[in-house]
Amino acid sequence: MGKSLVTLVNPNLVHPPITPYALDILTTSLEADGFDVDVVDLTFRRDDWWTVLREYFASHTPMLVGVTVRNTDTIYAQQQRGFLGDHRAIIDEIKMHSAAPIIAGGVGFSSMPFALVDYFGIPFGVKGPGEEIIVGLANALLSGEPPDTVPGLLVNRGGGRVEKVVPQLGRRGRPLSSPINTTTSYTRRSGEPWKVDNLRYYRGGGLGNILTKNGCAYSCAHCVEPDAKGTHFTRRAVECVVDEMEALTAQGVYDLHTTDSEFNLVIAHSKNVLREIIRRRDTDHSTPLHNLKLWIYAQPTPFDDELLDLLVRAGCAGINLAPDHVRDDVLDGWKVSDGGRRFYTFDDVRALCAKIAKVELPVMVEVLLGMPGETAVTMTEAVRRTLDLDVAVAGYSLGIRAFPYSPLGIRMAEQCAGRRTLPGLQSDSAVEPIVLKPRAMCESIVEYERQFAFDRDGRFRPVYFLSPDLPEDPATIASPNGRWVNSVQMLWDLVPASEYHRVMLPTLPGITEDDNNYADNPFLLKLIELGYTGAFWSHWPQRHEIMQGAA
Repeated sequence: MGKSLVTLVNPNLVHPPITPYALDILTTSLEADGFDVDVVDLTFRRDDWWTVLREYFASHTPMLVGVTVRNTDTIYAQQQRGFLGDHRAIIDEIKMHSAAPIIAGGVGFSSMPFALVDYFGIPFGVKGPGEEIIVGLANALLSGEPPDTVPGLLVNRGGGRVEKVVPQLGRRGRPLSSPINTTTSYTRRSGEPWKVDNLRYYRGGGLGNILTKNGCAYSCAHCVEPDAKGTHFTRRAVECVVDEMEALTAQGVYDLHTTDSEFNLVIAHSKNVLREIIRRRDTDHSTPLHNLKLWIYAQPTPFDDELLDLLVRAGCAGINLAPDHVRDDVLDGWKVSDGGRRFYTFDDVRALCAKIAKVELPVMVEVLLGMPGETAVTMTEAVRRTLDLDVAVAGYSLGIRAFPYSPLGIRMAEQCAGRRTLPGLQSDSAVEPIVLKPRAMCESIVEYERQFAFDRDGRFRPVYFLSPDLPEDPATIASPNGRWVNSVQMLWDLVPASEYHRVMLPTLPGITEDDNNYADNPFLLKLIELGYTGAFWSHWPQRHEIMQGAA
């Protein structure tokens, strides 16, 4: 028996299921501090999740309940499906069956944490990595100390007021202690009751996951990760990362995707991780790392010949590359370092794709269209130049979700200034023009964050931006819920039919049967049913043959 019981709940009801890595991370730290930990996973019981909660809390009395919120919504302009209502219903059900205080966290939660503590009506929250904070809170509750003694904890004061316990900072404004455990491996399990079942997730979703470092020091205009995860890179010990990989592959979880913001940033650390994998594979013929298939996210730079060679030797199966666009005038001020400098050009992308093609590693390039300055001309050039790349798949998305702390979201709120809407602001569920306020004009941080997900009457209304310079009629652009149908159709028209097999495009009803949104994707669900593993995109070029064979 440990000091007391902490229960962690996964409320994610989306399929294919994605391993709740955060709950393994939290479990590791809590158990190391002497707590018993149960994981109540609702993903595989999404049709009767309330029964699971009722039965669990009838026989368990935790002192603290943690809930992870991975996503607030689909983050997909053509299918704006929200998850917050489901999450609140689950949290309300927990409250009915347990008197334990609730703390929430997760990447999605961290994009607007003050507003979500208030929306869920819970006493506590965590912005960013939560493993140290949840242990501190559990110990404070156990000893009777006030939660205000836990640095970094978000505390609900009531009446729409949520405050953060100020952490102690060292030189350069950084916390005195690391927000994540960098020196030991996270405990990954399969088949154990009341724990994350990594093998079940692998069989049900096709991928495992691994973190080599946390945070991001870059300042890309559309991205929430530096704010949600930390604005500097926190490296995990190389041996611990590879120990974790070895543990997962020993359990039969062979395809592992990196959850770093981008694997190749802080390239020396990335190379050291790969070298350790190679060393173990070369010196131990029995290591399960021989079965490893590693999938990575990467930026076009830094990416040298040595990194590519190490990836191949370590068992890399595919690379998801994010050039985002091809034109400097669109990317300037968007894809930038913390100092505001661009860190690659499209020539870098072209050269890297050619180099990777020589070693026959599959690559997907992701292009983000519809950002400020996007026109029919720039979109046409982006499609044509990326189709010229020697890659397995080219993926195009249109429109970007605006969040409170992404540079784009901050800038849009400042431009609206609480007085006017901004051309291009859109939400399918908007019933009035979207007018944002900058933080300085809001009475509270809760009010500032809340406007990016809800309208004035509390209806879910996520905020998106699509360039008003695209070929849409004026009525569409003027409407707060206008659909950029012309731009979607234009994208399809730009792609030759001979290229459709290797292209992911945004979809709207009536345009195509293809759908590249992850949530409850018919093709991906069929892939999993048939036993395919690996990154979704790697099977995309064969989707019609796979579906016909299944039929």
